[in-house]
This record gives sequence, C-alpha cells and structure tokens, in this order.
Amino acid sequence: MFNRKQKNRRLGREYVLDVKLRSSQIRAARTRLVAWTLGGAFVMFFGLYLVWRTSAWVLDRLVYENKSFAVENIDVQTDGVIAVEQLRRWAGVHVGQNLFALDLAQVRRDLLLVSLIQSVSVERVLPHTLRIRVTEREPLAQISVLRPKPDGRIQTVVHQVDAEGWVMVPMEPPQRAAQTAQPNEDLPLISGLNANEVQAGHRIDSPQLKAALELLTAFEHSPMQGQTELKRIDISSPGVIVATTDQGSIITFGLSDMDQQLRRWQQIFISAQKLGKGIATLDLAISNNIPASWLEASALPAPNLKLSKPLRTKKKHV
Repeated sequence: MFNRKQKNRRLGREYVLDVKLRSSQIRAARTRLVAWTLGGAFVMFFGLYLVWRTSAWVLDRLVYENKSFAVENIDVQTDGVIAVEQLRRWAGVHVGQNLFALDLAQVRRDLLLVSLIQSVSVERVLPHTLRIRVTEREPLAQISVLRPKPDGRIQTVVHQVDAEGWVMVPMEPPQRAAQTAQPNEDLPLISGLNANEVQAGHRIDSPQLKAALELLTAFEHSPMQGQTELKRIDISSPGVIVATTDQGSIITFGLSDMDQQLRRWQQIFISAQKLGKGIATLDLAISNNIPASWLEASALPAPNLKLSKPLRTKKKHV
C-alpha cells in the first residue's frame, strides 16, 4: 500500500550533467572565438601600424631627409617692383631645406598675407629648385583715414588702393627693386571713407569708392589727361563724388558713366580756354544743365603737365 515506484534518479543526473557539459563547451567555444577575433584584430592593426611606420621611415630617409632634394635655387619672379630678396624673405624658404618637405600651400598663404600681392603660384622643379611666380597689385590712389594712437592721440594713416578696391600698405623703399623708380608720391588722395572700412588686405565694396576708382581709370585714358591732374577726391557726399584738380578746380561727378562726364568736362574746359577763363566749379552730376563758375585764366596756377602714362606698368612674360 505504501510502496512507491522508484524513479530512475541515475538517468536524471546524467541528463543534467549532459546539459551542463554542453553549456560549458559552448561558453568555451565562444571564449576561444572572441580571443581569436581580438588577437587577429590586434595582429592586423599592429601589422598596419608597423607598415605605416616603416613606410614613414623609408620616406623620411629616401625623400624628406634626402640631401639629394635640398633646395639650391629659389627662383622668384614678379610682374611688379617688389625686390626679389624681399619676396624670398616673405616666403620663408631657405637654401638647404628639403624640397619635398616644404609645405607649398603654406608658402603661398604666407605670400598672400602681404597686401601688395594679388596672386602667387608655387611649384617644385626637381631636383633642387623652388619656383615662385608673383602677381602684384598696382596702386591707383591713396586713402587717408584717422586712427587713434596707443597714447590716445589721433594720427593720419595713409594706405593705397588698387583699381579693384583692394587696400594695400604702402611699400617701403628697401622693399622695392633697386632698378625701379621710387614710389609715386602724386597718387590722388581719396577721402571720406569710414576708417573701419579701410583694412590692409581687404577689399572695400563702397559704391562711392568704386565710382572714384572708375573715374581715375577713365581719366588715365581721357583727353583731360595732360591738361590737368586729379589731386583729391572726396566721396563723403551721397550720390556724388567731388574731385579737386591741381589748378584748384572743383568738379562734381555722378556715380556712373564716367566716360561721358569726362567728355563733357573736356568740352567745357576747351570752351573756357577760348574765352580766357578757367573752371572754378563744375557740376557734371546734373545732366540737363551744367552749373559752373569761372575764374580768369590768369588767376589759375600753371598746370603741372605730365606725359600720359599707361595705367598698368607691369613686366611682361613673368
């Protein structure tokens, strides 16, 4: 009555042991797989690192530190008047440096930081030459602005500007090539700009300044060149620019169609000469009638006549 059928405990224990054994084997297999994967990855990365370091060492020995590629000639040419030695100093390259180790982009950037330079090309010419070609900006006018000095006083600072409105620091005499003429001190003076707009190496996009530069460019090729000279241009008044000549005439121009305004000025200038008069003031910005005032020709100072010169005086084939 109380007798129970005995269970097969031995079979149960064997099943549990078999399950534990399989789980242990699976964990061991996974551990080995992870270990092999990590080991393989380490070997691969170490091999790549070793190849990279070996390649770098070979490049250093055979190329970047090879005296066979040392710079022996820094061939610098410019289309302007900056001294070649000055350009070499600005480039920061010295004889003996490795030609392949040079950062050509950095050399170019260093030269372009000079406001007098418009564009630069730099190239290696194996085995020993670095070739630098420079295009300079040509000043068309001067700009005078007031700036505070460290001691609190105000000083007048003069910059130069080219025909496109790029601001330049005037070139010092030692920076010029020995065979070139000294800087032209008679560049027209443009006034009326905000001092904050005048930054060396930056372009001024003021419509007033653009009109003044267009006037100067057109004047260089007009019949008025040689009759008189533009000495100062005031661009502070909105809508017009006011030029003063070397004879003291005050000529007001509109902001557009400079060629036509110069032709009208020439016609009035010739008519005044026939009457023995000189122009005191003339407003060319008004198209319907042209307000003018006159002086006796004898009261005008003699014009400082100059030979007509081309606007661009750069070297060719550079």
